[in-house]
Amino acid sequence: MKLSDFDYVLPAGQIAQRPLEDRAASRMLLVDRAAASDEDRKFRDFPSLLRGDELIVVNNARVIPARLLGRRVKRLENVGDSDERLAGTGEIEVLLSRQMDTNAWEALVRPGRKMHVGQRVQFGGGDLEAEVVGRGEHGQRTLRFTALVNGTVTEQLERLGHVPLPPYIERADESADRERYQTIFARRSGAIAAPTAGLHFTAEILERIRARGAEICELTLHVGLGTFQPIRGETLEDHIMHGEAYEISPETCKRIARARREGRRVVAIGTTTVRALEDAALRARAGGDGIVASGKAEAHLFITPGFRFQVVDALLTNFHLPRSTLLALVCAFAGRERILAAYRHAVAAGYRFYSYGDCMLIK
Repeated sequence: MKLSDFDYVLPAGQIAQRPLEDRAASRMLLVDRAAASDEDRKFRDFPSLLRGDELIVVNNARVIPARLLGRRVKRLENVGDSDERLAGTGEIEVLLSRQMDTNAWEALVRPGRKMHVGQRVQFGGGDLEAEVVGRGEHGQRTLRFTALVNGTVTEQLERLGHVPLPPYIERADESADRERYQTIFARRSGAIAAPTAGLHFTAEILERIRARGAEICELTLHVGLGTFQPIRGETLEDHIMHGEAYEISPETCKRIARARREGRRVVAIGTTTVRALEDAALRARAGGDGIVASGKAEAHLFITPGFRFQVVDALLTNFHLPRSTLLALVCAFAGRERILAAYRHAVAAGYRFYSYGDCMLIK
């Protein structure tokens, strides 16, 4: 399919730059696939729209402060008393993308032209240092970190890192983003972006969902480059997804299997949850074991129109960038024309878009 088939026009003023003070005050576009209708609602209506026997699956990934600002350094010899010393030679921005082991990460670096293997970068005035130990495609590097003051590498990354707000949020991150760019489910660290459909939930909303009789269970998918990597070709078929690590517990798998047996709907909160569930369903089918395979895996699944969903019956999702893998997934779930019409309605009705924006419930 042509990438141009997944395009729409959005005024820049409708890209949300900050979250609402009240998470649950977001608007919600209700898209009914069976009735082929759209309805403007508030997210606070979400519990009342449930039948009461649903299984709701959320992503409990926690965003790490994955954006680091440092200086490229070089070693100067025979200076002064023939001692070696370090000298800063240029600013470097690092975006951590995937943890390789305790102190090593894959990352995007900018500018990357001089970031060769062996090059070192210092952060926090020398409190933390990283060395390039490998190179990958599209500007990726493997960095091995060393803490040069008291504390672990993880502690220094947490202290020195910035919240990795998406580039369409045209402001520097603020202290409030450390809490507000996390869902209330967030507890498994490792994501470089929030599973944004979950940002609308509050403790009060969860109480109302449970009061309706619906179940809530969790999985973990660490949002990485696979979610945001741009489609570089002219067709969807040319795109290769970057893998993202996920984990589904045996208990969550049991609940999904029970919901399937009892004819109850599985409601996915966010496209990341969809990707993990449907990838695990393919693994289960290949292994002949259950509805969804448990354990750790890496999702390379690219969901496009024509995909047959095995697990997800309804989807809560934010609005996504044009020509993106996420928009392709939502179009696969509800139909391209149906979704693009809903997006046109949302634009005309003044909805707020993207990470800190409003949402849509597709049933």
